[in-house]
Amino acid sequence: MGNARRLPMLVAVVVGLVLLVAVGVVVNAAVGGSDDDCDVRLEVNSSTEKGDLLADLAEDYNDSGRELAGGKCARVAVSETSSGVAKDALAQGWDERRDGAPEPQVWTPSSSLWLTLLQRDATAADRKLLTDEKPRSLATSPLAIGMPRPLAEALGWPEKKIGWRDVLSLTEKGWASKGRPEWGRFSLGKDNPHTSTSGLGATVATFYAATGRSSDLTVKEVEDPKTRRFVAGVEAGVLHYASDATAYMANLAEADADGQALSYASAIAVQEQLIHLYNQGSPTGETERIGKGKKPQVPLVAVHPADGTLMFDHPFAVLPSASKDQRAAAADFRAFLLEDAQQRRFQQTGFRDHEGNAGSELARSVSLSEQSQGNLSLIDPPAADVLAAVLDSWDELRKKARVLLVMDVSGSMNQAAGGGQTRMEAAKKAAAGTLDLYHPDDEVGLWAFSTETDDHPQPYREIVPPRPVRENEQRLTEAINGLNAEGGTALYTTVRAAQKEMLADLDTDRINAVVVLTDGRNEYPADNDLDSLLRDLDASQLERSVRVFTVAFSGQADFGTLTKIATATKATSYDARDPAVIDKVMVSVISNF
Repeated sequence: MGNARRLPMLVAVVVGLVLLVAVGVVVNAAVGGSDDDCDVRLEVNSSTEKGDLLADLAEDYNDSGRELAGGKCARVAVSETSSGVAKDALAQGWDERRDGAPEPQVWTPSSSLWLTLLQRDATAADRKLLTDEKPRSLATSPLAIGMPRPLAEALGWPEKKIGWRDVLSLTEKGWASKGRPEWGRFSLGKDNPHTSTSGLGATVATFYAATGRSSDLTVKEVEDPKTRRFVAGVEAGVLHYASDATAYMANLAEADADGQALSYASAIAVQEQLIHLYNQGSPTGETERIGKGKKPQVPLVAVHPADGTLMFDHPFAVLPSASKDQRAAAADFRAFLLEDAQQRRFQQTGFRDHEGNAGSELARSVSLSEQSQGNLSLIDPPAADVLAAVLDSWDELRKKARVLLVMDVSGSMNQAAGGGQTRMEAAKKAAAGTLDLYHPDDEVGLWAFSTETDDHPQPYREIVPPRPVRENEQRLTEAINGLNAEGGTALYTTVRAAQKEMLADLDTDRINAVVVLTDGRNEYPADNDLDSLLRDLDASQLERSVRVFTVAFSGQADFGTLTKIATATKATSYDARDPAVIDKVMVSVISNF
């Protein structure tokens, strides 16, 4: 099934992603005092959107004076990891160094969908990865379509029911079909379903909507050509695939601050709770910023798809790695979290409680009516084999990409990167090793840059033009492996030229992007004006723009400037200043396509 054969490699590598700064995929957030304070140490790994809250609640628990049987006390520490990444780490066998967080005895992902997939992995490997104890829900949050209020109102919200079929129609016809041609094409923000719960939930919901079902979806229906056409039609409107919805929220907040909220994304498939955080001035999800950050000029409303959505249940799952004492501590911590005071804290940060009740803060923030609170068109989560078929099908049906990889070949790339490799050798290995993760129909090209030489009057040069991977992979591999390092770093002029080149041959039916990997900072006096570059890269007109994803490789890389470059194009900057993580970072970059 196309690049479904590439999924094992993606799974094997992405679990170790520890330095995805822009979206904070893995963050260790231990709370409380030293390990010697109590008899029992309990490690809890949480999904990212509730990690801050659980860390705060764990601190309250640690200070509460609660005792376990026999007078023992427990100290809880919380780390956070994107649900899909954590699922893969558990399936492989948790490695603290590789996975960037302590091995947990409790896992609380955003949805039991991940438990279904983990159990499938366990069955396939004949291993026990989950206990027989039924997980309890800590809180709930439905999948919603976050839309700027004026756009939702143009569709008839809140009186009119809106669903995935409306998304498909708008993707095909654009906003002109609603009398608003000035809004251009309909653009959907959507996460990668292999790593993100919002992405997984939206993908599942789209398959259900295509069949008209609300339960008992079958593999045969997933593979039906009519279903696949519907899903492919929805995917055609995606801007790009993020690893975490907060990347979209951060870009939308910046566009809103510039008075351009309606020009970025028409809609974002996301947990309802994150819409609340966005509206309360915390677009990247930090609970401590609620009510303190700048609220958007154009708020988002939560549209709950009338043809089917999922309720994410945030299960509290005790893992086989837990000892008897740790199981007791887990039960006590879970009981603490389900008490009214803590459930109220969940509601105050935009979740519904574990029974699905929304708090007044959420209702006001995302414009919930009493009817919409309890009248969701919920679909039943699919069986494990159907869920796996949905993911395999998405690998084939997702929007295809046109990517230009731009690699720094300046002399500093000859410096050591550890492990007996130079930076150049490590970068070439990572770039060539991840080509297999693209879809065969993705178009990928290669540039190299340093400074001018006698043979190359420009500091950048095309090595391989963008062509479909199915016909270009071997040539790309050989070209990458043949790169040699010398000269300086003409960063600004290269980025400008690469984006201009991609704009000249823009394919609006694809995700158009430049990926720049560099270990240094601009060393080119002929073009040393960053402000000028950022103006040239402006992505205010997203229908005619190319995103520039940047990778800082080594401690000498100018990560701050690379972040500004990525931000100017509504893309993401990745931190590989520790060269040991370059393989994992490159996998994460490719997850955008």
